[in-house]
Amino acid sequence: MPMPGNCEVARGHTEAGDGPQPPGAAPPPAVPLPPRSALSRGIVLLFAVACGAAVANVYFSQPLLVTIGHDLGMSPALVGSVVTLTHVGYGLGLFFLVPLGDVADRRRLVVAQLLVLVVALALVATARTAAVLLAGMAATGLLAVVTQTLLAFAASLAPTAGRGRVVGTVTSGVVIGILLARTVSGVLADLAGWRSVYLASASLTTLLALVLYRVLPRRDDAPPTTDLRYGQLLRSTVTLFARERLLRLRALFGLLIFASFSTLWSSVALPLSEAPYSFSHSAIGALGLIGVAGALAASAAGRLNDRGLSQRTTGIALALLAASWLPLAFTRGSLWALFLGVVLLDLAVQAVHVTNQTLIYALHPDAGSRIIGGYMVFYSIGSATGAIAATSLYTAAGWGAVCGLGAGFSGLGLVLWAFTRDRPTAQSSLRATPP
Repeated sequence: MPMPGNCEVARGHTEAGDGPQPPGAAPPPAVPLPPRSALSRGIVLLFAVACGAAVANVYFSQPLLVTIGHDLGMSPALVGSVVTLTHVGYGLGLFFLVPLGDVADRRRLVVAQLLVLVVALALVATARTAAVLLAGMAATGLLAVVTQTLLAFAASLAPTAGRGRVVGTVTSGVVIGILLARTVSGVLADLAGWRSVYLASASLTTLLALVLYRVLPRRDDAPPTTDLRYGQLLRSTVTLFARERLLRLRALFGLLIFASFSTLWSSVALPLSEAPYSFSHSAIGALGLIGVAGALAASAAGRLNDRGLSQRTTGIALALLAASWLPLAFTRGSLWALFLGVVLLDLAVQAVHVTNQTLIYALHPDAGSRIIGGYMVFYSIGSATGAIAATSLYTAAGWGAVCGLGAGFSGLGLVLWAFTRDRPTAQSSLRATPP
């Protein structure tokens, strides 16, 4: 009988009816289906909310750096390391923690990571010295990778025919969390101080841990996919990238699109804070609300992947990504041009991102956590590259040069797609077990 946690569909016959039946014999009784799918619409939305809430912790600090620095007496250089340490922790977690989803009870792993994340958030909220704050931020980034554990968990529970839709919905939650993090943290900080941001997040994370503990499938319904030891698990992640051309290609797409994404979002506050706009931090943070419109459309990309249109979706999205930088180049003269560019850019990035994750997970569902974690390492590299390059370039050459940089990352992705779209991407026979 199919287990509810595996989201299987009933077969055309039952085990009792596989053999020949005597003439005139009554048909065997049908095996009853599970009363409900383990991935109802409500549970998919819960996955999306949990992912968005977890990943937002990586970005809460960005509009709060000046306030945090004044409160704790930190130098500008030391305050800048807050963001760096958070992202370093996140990158380490992608490689060292996310693969555990393939060998551990994912439900217990998710809940445990969320509860330890609560401790890290409480440490940040109560920090009285720079050392304690930085340690808490690094731990927060490390544990926020529960986002990717949840994403791989949702993909493993989804039926094959609907996996793109599920990945698209959950990914939309991730992007909304990233885009709204700055807005939420700015508003809360204005109302109750910067510490309230992390206390509120700790409270929400605790609530989500309790809800997920009750709702997520148990070990018997969603068993681990391999019995590899931890060292073998990490080595097999590298092996997967060495053997799977499609995985390497999609990781490169991920690096380039998130370099473009980070180029915009790490630097757009700079021209908006200057004349002729001179926007406040709250007004700049509200720009994330515009980006949500593009993120919500990402679920449509998942449905296109379910229909076998992955290559076409990738090409169109990369073309839109490159085109988005044209209206963005007119940001200083028109807010409408900025809004149009933000929507196009976020829509394009999420369409490619959802397509990437749907395709690479299908390579080896039994190694889903390792594949998603390894792929997201490239996301981190792209995000860091775009942020560093954009802020440096703005100081040296202005907003036009930043837009040229973003268009360059996007154009490289489009060229890569054009040269590889007709080449076969057959899956290898590797089943995530080292030789």
